[in-house]
Amino acid sequence: MLIDTHSHIYAEEFDTDRKETIERAKAAGVSHIILPNIDTSSIERLSSLAKSDTSYFYVANGLHPTSVNSDYRSELDVIFSDSTIEMLSNIVSVGEIGMDLYWDDTYISEQKYVFDYQLSYAKSKNLPVIIHCRNAFPQIMDVLDAYKGVGLTGVFHCFSEDYEAAKRVLDMGFLIGIGGVLTYKKSTLSEVVAKVPLTSILLETDSPYLAPVPHRGKRNESAYIACIAEKLSLILSRDYDEVCDITSCNAKKLFCII
Repeated sequence: MLIDTHSHIYAEEFDTDRKETIERAKAAGVSHIILPNIDTSSIERLSSLAKSDTSYFYVANGLHPTSVNSDYRSELDVIFSDSTIEMLSNIVSVGEIGMDLYWDDTYISEQKYVFDYQLSYAKSKNLPVIIHCRNAFPQIMDVLDAYKGVGLTGVFHCFSEDYEAAKRVLDMGFLIGIGGVLTYKKSTLSEVVAKVPLTSILLETDSPYLAPVPHRGKRNESAYIACIAEKLSLILSRDYDEVCDITSCNAKKLFCII
């Protein structure tokens, strides 16, 4: 059993073969998929897929940092409105939220505000968060430190920092999400996960992005999470089935998946 804790297969990249993509995921042993939202433009597509099989798909609702601009208040109002919450249903997390300063830092103050707003919302609803962090780890921790010890938890999606950063994340009670980057030849992520307890790791694909080896350069999909699990089992010298079982149990516990 495998759980893909981060996949955007509701995106248009899968419009021509979404049914087949889901079938391949199930054939690869994927028992559940979590679908994180991006912004108001993705809500309807996400909702449609999630409702197609509520025992297979689970929802994370939030505003992605790269979608934060001068109109962020309107975005938040719609995303967290009663009507949107009712439309999405099956919500197990607030995400994908965080900060991204890789492309542009024009809206850095707005990103901080939106991140904090969504952390506060998650805490009020007793929901875990899915954090997107790109070139913004210090800034994210500045915001997140205020929530230390209040019971807020979640996962740092697509973790790419060093071990010292990983320790800070784990010390706050958060997990790290590991995806296709783990399989890349020049990645140093293997050195980090070798020191992290398996009970603190979630597996994810971030489909359609970051396909693992041997599919690198192609569109990613949930079935490829098996490649990530295989690589992790080699790094940790643990049985493949054990890696699948433990990371899936981690996901079930964090997101309260039955």
